[in-house]
Amino acid sequence: MRELTAARRPPQFLALPGLEALPPAARYILRGSDAVRQCAQAVAGVGFSMQACRALTEGKRAALWLGPDEWLLIAPEAEGAALASSLEAALAHLPHSLVDVSHRQGAYQLQGPQATILLAAGCPLDLDESAFPIGMCTRTVLAKAEVVLWRRAQQTFHLEVARSFVAYVSRFLAQAAQASARD
Repeated sequence: MRELTAARRPPQFLALPGLEALPPAARYILRGSDAVRQCAQAVAGVGFSMQACRALTEGKRAALWLGPDEWLLIAPEAEGAALASSLEAALAHLPHSLVDVSHRQGAYQLQGPQATILLAAGCPLDLDESAFPIGMCTRTVLAKAEVVLWRRAQQTFHLEVARSFVAYVSRFLAQAAQASARD
Protein backbone atom coordinates (compact mmCIF):
# COMPACT_ATOMS: atom_id res chain seq x y z
CA MET A 1 0.00 0.00 0.00
CA ARG A 2 1.32 3.43 -0.94
CA GLU A 3 1.77 5.92 1.88
CA LEU A 4 -0.06 9.18 1.26
CA THR A 5 1.39 12.38 2.60
CA ALA A 6 -0.22 15.76 2.44
CA ALA A 7 1.96 18.51 1.07
CA ARG A 8 1.60 21.74 2.96
CA ARG A 9 0.17 24.09 0.40
CA PRO A 10 -1.66 27.29 1.04
CA PRO A 11 -5.37 26.94 0.25
CA GLN A 12 -6.62 28.61 -2.90
CA PHE A 13 -8.17 32.02 -2.53
CA LEU A 14 -9.27 34.65 -4.98
CA ALA A 15 -7.01 37.63 -5.50
CA LEU A 16 -8.76 40.68 -4.16
CA PRO A 17 -7.31 44.14 -3.66
CA GLY A 18 -6.60 44.56 0.04
CA LEU A 19 -6.78 40.82 0.85
CA GLU A 20 -3.49 39.02 1.29
CA ALA A 21 -2.41 35.70 2.72
CA LEU A 22 -0.10 36.04 5.69
CA PRO A 23 2.96 33.78 5.98
CA PRO A 24 2.56 30.40 7.67
CA ALA A 25 2.72 30.69 11.45
CA ALA A 26 2.78 28.55 14.55
CA ARG A 27 -0.61 28.63 16.27
CA TYR A 28 -1.52 27.15 19.61
CA ILE A 29 -4.72 27.14 21.59
CA LEU A 30 -3.86 27.41 25.28
CA ARG A 31 -6.52 26.71 27.88
CA GLY A 32 -6.13 26.97 31.61
CA SER A 33 -6.63 28.93 34.79
CA ASP A 34 -5.33 32.35 35.72
CA ALA A 35 -2.22 30.65 37.10
CA VAL A 36 -1.65 29.11 33.66
CA ARG A 37 -2.04 32.53 32.04
CA GLN A 38 0.47 34.11 34.41
CA CYS A 39 3.00 31.32 34.00
CA ALA A 40 2.58 31.15 30.21
CA GLN A 41 3.03 34.84 29.59
CA ALA A 42 6.33 34.73 31.46
CA VAL A 43 7.79 32.37 28.82
CA ALA A 44 5.68 33.07 25.72
CA GLY A 45 7.39 36.33 24.80
CA VAL A 46 4.06 38.16 24.75
CA GLY A 47 1.60 39.38 27.36
CA PHE A 48 -1.88 37.91 27.76
CA SER A 49 -4.72 40.40 27.97
CA MET A 50 -6.87 40.29 31.06
CA GLN A 51 -9.49 42.30 29.16
CA ALA A 52 -12.03 40.25 27.24
CA CYS A 53 -11.67 39.99 23.48
CA ARG A 54 -8.35 41.79 23.26
CA ALA A 55 -5.06 40.86 21.61
CA LEU A 56 -1.58 41.77 22.75
CA THR A 57 1.49 41.66 20.54
CA GLU A 58 5.22 41.70 21.09
CA GLY A 59 7.32 41.69 17.95
CA LYS A 60 5.88 38.96 15.72
CA ARG A 61 4.12 37.12 18.54
CA ALA A 62 0.52 37.61 19.57
CA ALA A 63 -1.86 36.32 22.23
CA LEU A 64 -5.57 36.66 21.46
CA TRP A 65 -8.10 36.32 24.28
CA LEU A 66 -10.81 33.97 22.97
CA GLY A 67 -12.52 33.06 26.23
CA PRO A 68 -12.14 33.31 29.99
CA ASP A 69 -9.63 30.45 29.95
CA GLU A 70 -8.61 30.34 26.27
CA TRP A 71 -5.98 32.13 24.18
CA LEU A 72 -4.80 31.79 20.62
CA LEU A 73 -1.02 32.15 20.53
CA ILE A 74 0.59 33.09 17.22
CA ALA A 75 4.32 33.09 16.51
CA PRO A 76 6.53 32.85 13.44
CA GLU A 77 6.52 29.32 12.07
CA ALA A 78 10.23 28.81 12.81
CA GLU A 79 9.65 29.60 16.49
CA GLY A 80 6.75 27.19 16.99
CA ALA A 81 8.59 24.17 18.37
CA ALA A 82 10.63 26.28 20.79
CA LEU A 83 7.50 28.09 21.97
CA ALA A 84 5.66 24.81 22.58
CA SER A 85 8.63 23.32 24.45
CA SER A 86 8.98 26.40 26.65
CA LEU A 87 5.28 26.44 27.45
CA GLU A 88 5.11 22.71 28.20
CA ALA A 89 8.11 22.94 30.52
CA ALA A 90 6.79 26.01 32.33
CA LEU A 91 3.26 24.60 32.66
CA ALA A 92 4.17 21.00 33.54
CA HIS A 93 2.99 21.47 37.13
CA LEU A 94 -0.35 23.07 36.17
CA PRO A 95 -3.42 21.49 34.58
CA HIS A 96 -3.73 22.99 31.11
CA SER A 97 -4.27 22.21 27.45
CA LEU A 98 -1.88 23.29 24.70
CA VAL A 99 -2.97 22.25 21.21
CA ASP A 100 -1.06 22.94 18.00
CA VAL A 101 -3.58 24.25 15.44
CA SER A 102 -0.99 25.53 12.97
CA HIS A 103 -2.15 23.34 10.09
CA ARG A 104 -5.84 23.81 10.78
CA GLN A 105 -6.15 27.40 9.67
CA GLY A 106 -4.65 30.15 7.60
CA ALA A 107 -4.31 33.84 8.30
CA TYR A 108 -5.33 36.65 6.01
CA GLN A 109 -5.17 40.39 6.20
CA LEU A 110 -7.92 42.58 4.83
CA GLN A 111 -7.08 46.24 4.66
CA GLY A 112 -8.14 49.44 3.02
CA PRO A 113 -11.01 51.90 3.14
CA GLN A 114 -13.54 49.20 2.15
CA ALA A 115 -12.39 46.56 4.69
CA THR A 116 -15.11 47.29 7.26
CA ILE A 117 -17.82 47.43 4.59
CA LEU A 118 -16.74 44.11 3.05
CA LEU A 119 -16.68 42.37 6.43
CA ALA A 120 -20.02 43.89 7.43
CA ALA A 121 -21.60 42.24 4.37
CA GLY A 122 -21.38 38.89 6.17
CA CYS A 123 -20.44 39.55 9.79
CA PRO A 124 -23.15 40.24 12.39
CA LEU A 125 -20.86 42.32 14.62
CA ASP A 126 -20.93 46.09 14.80
CA LEU A 127 -17.55 46.81 13.22
CA ASP A 128 -17.60 50.54 13.83
CA GLU A 129 -14.35 51.47 15.56
CA SER A 130 -16.26 52.68 18.63
CA ALA A 131 -17.76 49.18 19.08
CA PHE A 132 -14.87 47.10 17.69
CA PRO A 133 -11.73 49.11 18.47
CA ILE A 134 -8.15 48.50 17.42
CA GLY A 135 -6.80 45.49 19.33
CA MET A 136 -10.17 43.79 19.69
CA CYS A 137 -10.51 40.16 18.62
CA THR A 138 -13.27 37.59 18.74
CA ARG A 139 -14.66 34.46 17.20
CA THR A 140 -17.49 35.28 14.87
CA VAL A 141 -18.93 34.26 11.54
CA LEU A 142 -18.31 35.68 8.11
CA ALA A 143 -21.24 34.53 6.02
CA LYS A 144 -21.30 30.81 6.95
CA ALA A 145 -17.67 30.44 8.01
CA GLU A 146 -16.39 30.69 11.57
CA VAL A 147 -13.44 33.08 11.77
CA VAL A 148 -11.35 34.78 14.39
CA LEU A 149 -11.47 38.47 13.59
CA TRP A 150 -8.85 40.86 14.98
CA ARG A 151 -8.72 44.57 14.24
CA ARG A 152 -5.03 45.48 13.88
CA ALA A 153 -5.49 49.10 12.73
CA GLN A 154 -8.34 51.40 11.78
CA GLN A 155 -8.65 49.86 8.30
CA THR A 156 -6.77 46.58 8.85
CA PHE A 157 -8.24 43.26 9.98
CA HIS A 158 -6.53 39.93 10.62
CA LEU A 159 -8.70 36.89 9.87
CA GLU A 160 -7.93 33.38 11.07
CA VAL A 161 -9.87 31.05 8.78
CA ALA A 162 -10.17 27.25 8.78
CA ARG A 163 -8.28 25.98 5.74
CA SER A 164 -11.40 24.32 4.34
CA PHE A 165 -13.18 27.71 4.30
CA VAL A 166 -10.45 29.86 2.74
CA ALA A 167 -11.80 29.67 -0.82
CA TYR A 168 -15.34 30.30 0.42
CA VAL A 169 -14.33 33.35 2.48
CA SER A 170 -12.28 34.87 -0.33
CA ARG A 171 -15.13 34.36 -2.82
CA PHE A 172 -17.58 35.88 -0.38
CA LEU A 173 -15.37 38.95 0.10
CA ALA A 174 -14.90 39.25 -3.69
CA GLN A 175 -18.67 39.19 -4.20
CA ALA A 176 -19.10 41.79 -1.45
CA ALA A 177 -16.50 43.96 -3.19
CA GLN A 178 -18.33 43.65 -6.53
CA ALA A 179 -21.66 44.54 -4.89
CA SER A 180 -20.06 47.49 -3.10
CA ALA A 181 -18.57 48.75 -6.38
CA ARG A 182 -22.00 48.66 -8.04
CA ASP A 183 -23.62 50.70 -5.26
